[in-house]
Amino acid sequence: MEHFIVSARKYRPSVFKDVVGQQAITNTLENAIENNHLAQALLFTGPRGVGKTTCARILAKKINDDGTHDEDEDFAFNIFELDAASNNSVDDIRNLIDQVRIPPQVGHYKVYIIDEVHMLSSAAFNAFLKTLEEPPKHAIFILATTEKHKIIPTILSRCQIFDFRRITVNDIKGQLAEVAKSEQIEADDDALHIIAQKADGAMRDALSIFDRVVSFSGKKLTRQAVTENLNVLDYTYYFKVTDLLLTNAIPEALLLYDDILSKGFDGHHFISGLASHFRDLLVGKNEATIGLLEVGEQVKQMYLEQSRKAPHSFLVEGIELANRCDLNYKNSRNQRLLVELCLLQLASITFEGEKKKTSEKRYVIPPSHFKNTRQTQSTAIKEPSIEKVPATAVTPITIEETLPTKSSLVEQDETTSNNTPQETRNNNTPPTPEIVIERPKILAESKAKRVSALSLKSIQKKQELQKEFVASKPDEKNLPKEPFTEEAMQTAWASYTKKVEQEGKFNLLSHLTMGVPKLEANLIHLVFPNSTIKVEVERAKYELLGYLREQLQNYDVDLSIEVNEEDVKRYAYTPREKFDKLVEKNPLIETLRKEFDLDI
Repeated sequence: MEHFIVSARKYRPSVFKDVVGQQAITNTLENAIENNHLAQALLFTGPRGVGKTTCARILAKKINDDGTHDEDEDFAFNIFELDAASNNSVDDIRNLIDQVRIPPQVGHYKVYIIDEVHMLSSAAFNAFLKTLEEPPKHAIFILATTEKHKIIPTILSRCQIFDFRRITVNDIKGQLAEVAKSEQIEADDDALHIIAQKADGAMRDALSIFDRVVSFSGKKLTRQAVTENLNVLDYTYYFKVTDLLLTNAIPEALLLYDDILSKGFDGHHFISGLASHFRDLLVGKNEATIGLLEVGEQVKQMYLEQSRKAPHSFLVEGIELANRCDLNYKNSRNQRLLVELCLLQLASITFEGEKKKTSEKRYVIPPSHFKNTRQTQSTAIKEPSIEKVPATAVTPITIEETLPTKSSLVEQDETTSNNTPQETRNNNTPPTPEIVIERPKILAESKAKRVSALSLKSIQKKQELQKEFVASKPDEKNLPKEPFTEEAMQTAWASYTKKVEQEGKFNLLSHLTMGVPKLEANLIHLVFPNSTIKVEVERAKYELLGYLREQLQNYDVDLSIEVNEEDVKRYAYTPREKFDKLVEKNPLIETLRKEFDLDI
């Protein structure tokens, strides 16, 4: 039995021209070698299996080959490969630095290839910095990694960075065809395309999958053998499901989905693949976007044929429904029901029977209803008339029994709503013309509070109520103006503070008892330490003033509220300040301190 060599090793490129999918990088490296413009520190970064280590080995061999050596010479003594995943300590880097000092015995350069360099520790990176920045002239470092973001910036700034990209499906398929031809294997184009898609841009993965499928199917590689071995859902299922959905064949679509599940495929994989299938059909509808189909020629014709039968609206709405099902799949407790419900909705898109009643815009009441009701209400409903309330004890108020509107300015009293007959509100009979109700006069102040200020009519009503309030004031000429003493004022002031205390207004009580009011003629002076207290007292000024006038029987009394920041109480915080306060109250404390020689 001969020793088997995997295709990834057997067909590894030995020259730059054999590297697949990285032409820009290989051309740059070849030109740098020819023009003697090669940096001494290179960083190869990119996904797995795209040729980073391969290019590093080709570069190491090419820079030492001056044409005088044998073609099979691999310069193994000049190439040192270090796996940073297992040699990531400071000691490993120090051993490497010691080797760098020794010049090569054969060739011109020593090449150090450090694979998975992102696995080095921070201390190892720092130990490597100086050598990487100023290496000997015979040393070249090639760092390879799949995770560039894990490398510290000081290393990145010292390297010339080459970003390797994922290999396209067509490039992988072409390389697989060359390998199959070399191995004398008959391979279908669709089979190679499925392997290339499964590899996800990595050539090494594609060759490994190729070896596995060849071991399963032998010398003939078919699409069916590849899908069966790789557990890939065959695209023919998607074409069958789409045909059933277009013809509204719901039972057959559900049976086909059951057949897919019975073969071990996941429902999430199916619904995401169906969304991608709809996307490919949408792409195939336009000649300009046909190139976006990453499929073989035979499958491309199938897509073009089915895209002609599928309406544009079906594909757009189908992608949205399938994508929504894909997003909700993991959170669903009954995942099979979720996919089946999605298939029911997809099959109902092109149904030409009864129109669907669902709509993206849902209204509780149709808009046409509001157009009709506005016209009828504008003729049948009138706004309540606003009349001035005379200053008499009893006022007749006219209320029309109509539906309340947003433009109502005066609210109806509870007595009015209780006196309204229930039958009139419930029946659709025409309202009675007018109902005259007599009720006690309401204070103009409370009315003014209830009137909104959101419309011009509201502002007009508020002005009318203000005039009414001014008109209803008692005549100031007939008010009492009895003389009083300061003692009487202090007594009335103390009486008001007790009233405030009984009402629970302790904040206002503390302000009013903060100082002693002083009387000057008919003017009571109040002095506060800051403007905040002044504002608080001014809010209760009219209530306080009204109480004092009534107690003193003199309506010429007025308040003067002032702020004097010099009157602010100073509080003792430090031990010295507290001692000074005590000395002010009792000077003998200072004598006591001196007598016993005490410290503060």
